[in-house]
Amino acid sequence: MDTSAIEVKIVRKAVAARDIVTLELAAVDGSSLPPFSAGSHIDVEVRPGLLRQYSLCNDSSEQHRYVIGVLRDPVSRGGSIAVHDDLHEGQEIRISRPRNLFPLVANAKNSLLLAGGIGVTPILCMAERLARTKVAFSMHYCARSPDRMAFREQIQAADYADRVHLHFDDGTDEQKLDLPTVLQQQSDDTHLYVCGPGGFIDFVLSTAKAAGWAEDRIHYEFFSAKEIDTSDDAGFEVQIASTGQVCAIGEDDTIVSVLAEAGVEISTSCEQGICGACITRVLEGEVDHRDQVLSDQERDEEGWFTPCCSRGAAGKRLILDL
Repeated sequence: MDTSAIEVKIVRKAVAARDIVTLELAAVDGSSLPPFSAGSHIDVEVRPGLLRQYSLCNDSSEQHRYVIGVLRDPVSRGGSIAVHDDLHEGQEIRISRPRNLFPLVANAKNSLLLAGGIGVTPILCMAERLARTKVAFSMHYCARSPDRMAFREQIQAADYADRVHLHFDDGTDEQKLDLPTVLQQQSDDTHLYVCGPGGFIDFVLSTAKAAGWAEDRIHYEFFSAKEIDTSDDAGFEVQIASTGQVCAIGEDDTIVSVLAEAGVEISTSCEQGICGACITRVLEGEVDHRDQVLSDQERDEEGWFTPCCSRGAAGKRLILDL
């Protein structure tokens, strides 16, 4: 984590639902935290060298605290388990300043918020913001069962509770999410926001696109990277435009790791292509995009890619704007 890291204290750790805890973070020196917007996330240094990204779920008007929700995932890379087992109230940790790759669209008149499981964290922050600014929205929150639904009591007590619909996998068919009908009921100026497990997001995206929703009205954020078949990966080269330096990238290498060894540092965080910390412009060359954060326009028209996980075409060269 870089020198702009913020020292915070865990002022409260609480159970929000089965296998989900919340951490309330405040600046160690008692100062205000940097402002953030709905949809933002922070990097958390769970332990030295182990960074994980978590969405901020409290009201974005607050600057005295950040609140994150963390699902204990037994098949994760260890970050969530460490949050549950190793972090405790009173402990001081380091976090990054907030970044937002999942913002609300300015001046949108209507919003449809869809949350699956722990994906409710950025969606909850959006609901708080839209309610406070008196912008029309509706929210659908899906969970496996009531005991796994974080923030359920908070939502049901909120002044926008009548705009929130709760759905449970173990409930009756009548209360389950009928997404085609929900989408059909929306006005043409509605923007859709979805976050949750990969399968849930894929279902929402495919259903919305099949119903004719334009891509610029659909917004999403993945919490984990999809599985990628790397069996056909082959070597390629990258060139630094400013110096002409050329580095060979092997079939098992990442661009950021090889460049770091060559003295060219690129800021990274998730190293999975989901946080956007490392995005870099490609001036020339064919990219094998493997991120889940960039839009087609950002990739194809603006030339951005994620060197933490994306690659170049076999045997070819990428020229990077570095």
